[in-house]
Amino acid sequence: MDYEQFKENFMKDVKDELSERGIGNVNISSQEVQKVNESYDAMTITPEGSNIGVNLNLANFYQSDNNGMEYSDIITKAADVVEKAFGQVPTIDVAALTDYEQMKEKLVMQVVASDTNADVLATAPHVDMEDMAVVYRLILDEGPTSDDGRATVLVTNNLLDQFGITAEQLHVDAMQNAPELKPAVIQGMTEIMVEMMGKEQAMMMGIPEMDPADEMMFVASTPDKIQGAGVIAYQDFMDQAAEKLGGDFFILPSSIHEILLVKDDGQTNADSLRDMVQEVNATQVSPEEKLTDNVYHYDSQDHVFELAEKFEARQQGLEETAEKEETKDSLLDDLKSKKEEVAKQPKKDAAEKVTEKNKGGEAI
Repeated sequence: MDYEQFKENFMKDVKDELSERGIGNVNISSQEVQKVNESYDAMTITPEGSNIGVNLNLANFYQSDNNGMEYSDIITKAADVVEKAFGQVPTIDVAALTDYEQMKEKLVMQVVASDTNADVLATAPHVDMEDMAVVYRLILDEGPTSDDGRATVLVTNNLLDQFGITAEQLHVDAMQNAPELKPAVIQGMTEIMVEMMGKEQAMMMGIPEMDPADEMMFVASTPDKIQGAGVIAYQDFMDQAAEKLGGDFFILPSSIHEILLVKDDGQTNADSLRDMVQEVNATQVSPEEKLTDNVYHYDSQDHVFELAEKFEARQQGLEETAEKEETKDSLLDDLKSKKEEVAKQPKKDAAEKVTEKNKGGEAI
């Protein structure tokens, strides 16, 4: 059975299964869903009279069919997902969703990769941050009702128009509200491991409690650890992190949920860090949770956030400039020394000069 035939049968059979479970008053349609890091052909099931539906990724269920899963089990699984989701649908005042004065208190920020989310960014207000972009979401409910653990909605250009505000105003309000709704949390890697394992188990594994000053790697996220990488867009985050780490640091995009901070001790190699990020992304991070393959750097003296390669190029330029200045100073010093040396030599009187000039001629 090809995909189109599967899709037609699947949509009909899932609706029949839901009807048998007493969930018959639903609307079913298919559409392409654009989400951060992914887009897919979805079957959307919406209860009658509701604006909130459930999206099922049709390609995933088709893959299960190709992998040999019984078709009846696939239908049962899909109906289970829909029934569970309907039981957790949050109560949302749709009218309030377009009232900016109410919704701005629910604004948070998320960072995404620019290249893999070009379609999403084309329809949503955002701010560029190197090869990433900061987008804005509204927290609608605190319950586990969506893929990311809570009901949120991306602020699109259409929604911005309904709010009647500018993208600049949205950014200002998000910068104020996001750190309050989802404050940044920075912890040492050892501290996190001890928390996860418990002190006794950590001691048995030879993991000692460590003074933050001795930590080389830290994890930054939010208390709920959901889309926590967005903390790097907070106004004071970089300087707060620099204070905790004691100076400059590298930023490794672990995922959209958290970032790693590594002290720049002057010996850390950005290329090796980049290799590590790329390997982890390829083997341990799911595509929908990936941020980028790059490494970033924060210069705590100049207050500059940039790609690590840009930082290294800038440092190389400064070093070359310093070398040129040093060479220039050295040449000036040499010229000055020679000038002083000449100045110290005894001068011949006028008669000697005349004699020298007329040497070989008639004496005066």
